[in-house]
Amino acid sequence: MTAELSMAQAVVHAAKYIGAGLAMGLGAIGPAIGEGHIGQGAMESMARQPEMVGTLTTRMLLSQAVAESTGLYALLIAFMILLI
Repeated sequence: MTAELSMAQAVVHAAKYIGAGLAMGLGAIGPAIGEGHIGQGAMESMARQPEMVGTLTTRMLLSQAVAESTGLYALLIAFMILLI
């Protein structure tokens, strides 16, 4: 009976690790793509209007912080899966 219980616990732990890995892996793809698009758009805008570099940099960094927050939420969910 204890062998079955320990095997069941092992399966639950393995499922937790797989779920946390998937949550973090898939949750990091969106912010990475979004930050790339934000950077691309900012660089193109700076090339067209060099006098707006300061304003564009500020807005780019703010937008990238918002996009990165999604990745941090995925990390939070991954930790919750592991700890609960």
